[in-house]
Amino acid sequence: MREENKGMPSGGGSDEGLASAAARGLVEKVRQLLEAGADPNGVNRFGRRAIQVMMMGSARVAELLLLHGAEPNCADPATLTRPVHDAAREGFLDTLVVLHRAGARLDVRDAWGRLPVDLAEERGHHDVAGYLRTATGD
Repeated sequence: MREENKGMPSGGGSDEGLASAAARGLVEKVRQLLEAGADPNGVNRFGRRAIQVMMMGSARVAELLLLHGAEPNCADPATLTRPVHDAAREGFLDTLVVLHRAGARLDVRDAWGRLPVDLAEERGHHDVAGYLRTATGD
C-alpha cells in the first residue's frame, strides 16, 4: 500500500483519505483530494474533520482546506477544542493566523474553560500569545 493511501477505506473514502493526508501534512495529496471533490468538512472513522486532525505546523494544508470550504470553528464534541486551540497549544503562529483570517473565533473556551491564549501561555509560546492578545484586543 502506498503511504498516501494508508487509512483510506477500500472503495473510496476520500474524506478518510483527506483527513489522513492532512494529518501527515501532505500538501499535494490534500490538494489532489480536494480538487477531486473530497468534502473538506467530511469526517474520518473517528468523527474528526481534516481541519481538526491536520498537521498544525502546515499552514499550507490549513489554507487549502479553508479555501475549499472547511469550517474553521468546528469543535471537538468531547473537549470543545477547535483548531485554534490546537494551533495555539502547539505554538504554530502561521497556522493560527491562517485560521483567524478565515474566520476562526479566538474567544471560545474549551471544555476546561481555556481560551487559545491560555493554552499558548501555558506552553510558553509568547509570540502566539502576543498575537492572540492583540487580535482579541486584550
